[in-house]
Amino acid sequence: MVVSDQALASAVGAEILRQGGNAVDAAVAVGYAQAVVNPCCGNLGGGGFMTLRLADGRAFVVDFREMAPGAATADMYLDAKGAAIARASLDGWRAVGVPGTVMGLDTALTRFGSLPRAVVMAPAIRLAREGFLLTAADAAILATGTQAFKADPTLAAIFLRDGLPLQPGERLVQADLAATLEAIAGDGPDAFYRGAVADKLATASAAGGGLIAKADLAAYRVPLRQPVTCSYRGYDIVSAPPPSSGGTALCELLNVLEAYPLGYLGFGSADTVHLMTEAMRHVYVDRNSALGDPDFVANPVDRLTSKAYAAAIRAGIDRDRATPSRDLGPGVAPHEGGQTTHYSVLDAAGNAVAVTTSLNAYFGARVMAPGTGFLLNDTMDDFTIRPGAPNLFGLVQGAANAIAPGKRPLSSMTPTIVTRDGKPFLVLGSPGGARIITAVAQAIVNVIDHGMTLQEAVDAPRIHHQWLPDLIYAEPFALSADTVRALAERGHRVVLQQPWGAVEAILSADARPAGAPLPSFADDTLKLWQPSPGTVYGANDNRRPAGAAAAP
Repeated sequence: MVVSDQALASAVGAEILRQGGNAVDAAVAVGYAQAVVNPCCGNLGGGGFMTLRLADGRAFVVDFREMAPGAATADMYLDAKGAAIARASLDGWRAVGVPGTVMGLDTALTRFGSLPRAVVMAPAIRLAREGFLLTAADAAILATGTQAFKADPTLAAIFLRDGLPLQPGERLVQADLAATLEAIAGDGPDAFYRGAVADKLATASAAGGGLIAKADLAAYRVPLRQPVTCSYRGYDIVSAPPPSSGGTALCELLNVLEAYPLGYLGFGSADTVHLMTEAMRHVYVDRNSALGDPDFVANPVDRLTSKAYAAAIRAGIDRDRATPSRDLGPGVAPHEGGQTTHYSVLDAAGNAVAVTTSLNAYFGARVMAPGTGFLLNDTMDDFTIRPGAPNLFGLVQGAANAIAPGKRPLSSMTPTIVTRDGKPFLVLGSPGGARIITAVAQAIVNVIDHGMTLQEAVDAPRIHHQWLPDLIYAEPFALSADTVRALAERGHRVVLQQPWGAVEAILSADARPAGAPLPSFADDTLKLWQPSPGTVYGANDNRRPAGAAAAP
C-alpha cells in the first residue's frame, strides 16, 4: 500500500511495488514523483526525514534535513536594533538552506533499496518530460502561488499560461526538471551537489543575495540516526529524533495521555479536549526550548520521553482548570531551562516507510535557479530568528535552535510507524508545521482509544495547542458550542481555524470501533464496521483531495 497527498505519486509507488521493489524503492520513487506532480510541497530543493522499519525489526531514520550555509550567522535576519526583519527568513534566496532531499532519497535507496536508481526514477522523469493533466485540486494549489510566479520569469514560464494560473485539464510539462532528474539518475547525488546543478544553484544564489555556495553543497551529508521509541497502551511507537522534535514530542504527549481514559471520556468531549490541551501545552514548552540539532546541542530525549517525566507533568495538570501558558516555561518545574508533504508505504514483506518532506512554506522561498526546474526551500525560518519572536507557524523558540553554519534547524516532522507484537500496525505522518505533532498524535488516539476506522481517524476534525499563543485552535466541527462553553468555563480560549495538515496513513490490522454494536440495518455499511482481518487499509486525508491510497 502507498498513500500520499498526490494520486499520481501514489500510483508511482504502487508501480514500483508491482515491479518487485520493496517499500524503500517505492518510497524513493514517490519522493521523486512528488517533486514533479506536487510542486508546492514535494521537492528536490528541500529536505525531510524518512522513518523506516525493516521486516526484521531493525529501524532507522534517514535525516535529510536542510543545513544552514557556511556564511550564515545567528543575527542574519535582524535589523540594527535587533528586531526581526519582516519575512527576511521566508522570501528569496537569503531564506534558502542547503537542500537535502536528493542525497536523502539516494542514501535510503543505496542502503535499503533493491532496484537500480534509473528504474526507481524513471516514472518521475516520464511525468516531468511528458507532463501530466492537472486535476481541480492540483490547479487550486498552484493558483495560490500565482503572485509569486508572476514576480519571477523563471517560475512564470513553467507555472503560468500567458500570465494566468493553469486550469484543470491543462498539461504541466517541466522539461528543465526532467533534465535535472535524468542527471541524478545517471550520476547520482554528485550531479546535484557537485556537478552542473550545483553550479546553477550557486550562481543563482549569489545573484539573488543568497548564501549557498558550491562548497556548502559539496559538504552536505545525510546521517543515519536511531529513531525515538516509546510505547502507548501496548503499541510501540517508532518516530524521528532530533533535529526533528516530532518523535520526542509525540512520545512525550502520548506518555502524558496514556494515564487518562480517553476512550471513556469520548472524542471531542470537554474532558478529553481539556486533558489533551494541557498535555500539549507542557509538551510544546519542551519542544520549543530544549531541542535542537544533535551536532550542536545535547538533547534530553531520554528524560523527555520517560514515563516518570510524564507522571511529573500530569501531577501539575488540574483536571478542572486550564493552566495559563504564562505560568509555564523553560525553568518552571518540571521543565528545565535551556508546508510539507507526507507519504507512507508498506510492502508485502512487512517493510514500512514513513516520509515527511518539505519546502517549509507553500513553494518555499519562491525562487528557482534557471535551468534546474525545482523550487528552493525557505527552511531557514525554522531556526530561532530571535528568542521570543514567532516563526511562520507561530512557534516561539529558544537558543538551542539558533542559527549557526552547518546546523540543521529544528523540525516538527513526525514520520511515524506504530507496531503491535512486532508487526506493523500504523504507518503515518502529516504536513502542517507546528501542527504535525498533534495531528499525528490525534490520528493514533482516534484509532487506539476511540476505535475509529483509519479513514475516520485521519478525517476527524482536530484541535491544537502549542504553549504560545495560549489558544486552542479548532477545526470546523471539532467542538460543539456546548463544549466550547464548557472549555471557556475552565479558562480556555478556543479559536476556529480552517482545516490544517493531511495525515497519510496505512493500517494493517483490524480497526473495528471499540464497543460499537453492529448495525441492524443497511447491510452495505457492514464492511466499514468490520474491516477484514489481515487486510491492509490506506487512507488519504480529505484535506488534500488530490491524494490517494494505491495498492499494487
